[in-house]
Amino acid sequence: MNAYTNMAVGALLSTVFVMMSVSIASEGLFHSEVPEKPGFTIVAEEAPSAGGADAPTAAAVPIAQLLAKADVAAGANSFKKCASCHSADKSSPNKVGPGLWDILDRPIAAHEGFSYSAAMKDFAKGGAEKWDYEHLNHFLAAPKAYINGTAMGFAGLKKDDERANVIAYLRSLADSPKPLPDPAAPPATN
Repeated sequence: MNAYTNMAVGALLSTVFVMMSVSIASEGLFHSEVPEKPGFTIVAEEAPSAGGADAPTAAAVPIAQLLAKADVAAGANSFKKCASCHSADKSSPNKVGPGLWDILDRPIAAHEGFSYSAAMKDFAKGGAEKWDYEHLNHFLAAPKAYINGTAMGFAGLKKDDERANVIAYLRSLADSPKPLPDPAAPPATN
C-alpha cells in the first residue's frame, strides 16, 4: 500500500473513533431514564355508526324543555365559534360549511352549492331527514359521534344550555321562525 492509502484509512478510522467517543460521552451526559408510568394516557372513544339507535343521546333534559329557557342573544354570542365556517346571513353563502339561514326543517345535506360528505348524504336518506330540533341537538352535542364520518371538524357543544341557546339562535335565522316544540310533549325519537 502506498502512503496516501495509509493516510486515508488512518483518517477514516480516526473519524470513526472520534464520532463513537462523542456519542458515548453525550449518552453519558444526557441520558434520561424511562418513567415507570407515562405522564398521561390518551383515551379515544370509538365513534358509533351514523345516527339513529346507536347514536349517543345529547342530554338527559329534552330539547323542548331546554328551548323554553333558551336565550337567543347568548346563542348569537356562542355562534361566534361557528361563524368561521358557517354563514348566518340571509343570502346564506357557503363557506367551509353550508350556510345556516333557515336551517330548521330544511332537508339534511341539501343546501344548494355545498359539497357534503358521503356520511352526511347517507344520513340524509335522500332528503327524507330534516334538521329538526332533535337532530340539531344531537348533532351539535357531538357531530362526529352522531354522524360518523362527517367532515365537520367541530368537537361539539357539551353544555345543554349553550347548545339550546345556539339552536334558539339558529331558529331565529329565518323570515318566519318555526314554532318551538311543546316542553310538555314527550321527546321525539329519530
